[in-house]
Amino acid sequence: MVNFFDHMKVGNIELDNRIMAPMTRRRADDAGVQPGFAADYYRQRASAGLIVTEARNISPIAKGYVRTPGSYAQNQIESWRKVADAVHARGGKIFMQLFHTGSIALPDFLPDRAQPVAPSAVSAKGKTTPMKA
Repeated sequence: MVNFFDHMKVGNIELDNRIMAPMTRRRADDAGVQPGFAADYYRQRASAGLIVTEARNISPIAKGYVRTPGSYAQNQIESWRKVADAVHARGGKIFMQLFHTGSIALPDFLPDRAQPVAPSAVSAKGKTTPMKA
C-alpha cells in the first residue's frame, strides 16, 4: 500500500515523500515580484517532497488576481531564483506552476484594461469575482 511518506520518483527526480500541492498566496508586489520572505516560506517546506509553486503568471495578459507573482520579467525571475536556491539548499525539489486565467481574467488586472485572451471563443461558465488587495 502506498503511504504519503513513501519515497517516489517523478521522471528522473527522486522525492523523499509525496507532493506539496500548489496554492496561490497573493503576496507578490503589484509588479509580480515575490517578497524576500517568500524564500523563507518555501525553504521551511523543503522537506515536503516535491513543492509545486503557487501560480505564476506567464505574461502580463495572463494575470487574473491582484498580487500574484509572475515569471516573465527579469526582476520576477530573480525573486524566484532566491526561492529555488533556498529550497535546494535544504535538499528540496521545486517545480513552477504556470498560470494563465484565460477568458475569466478581469480587464481591471490586465495592462491598459486589455480584453482577456483565451484559447477559444467559448466563454467559461460562471461568474468571475474580483479579488481586491
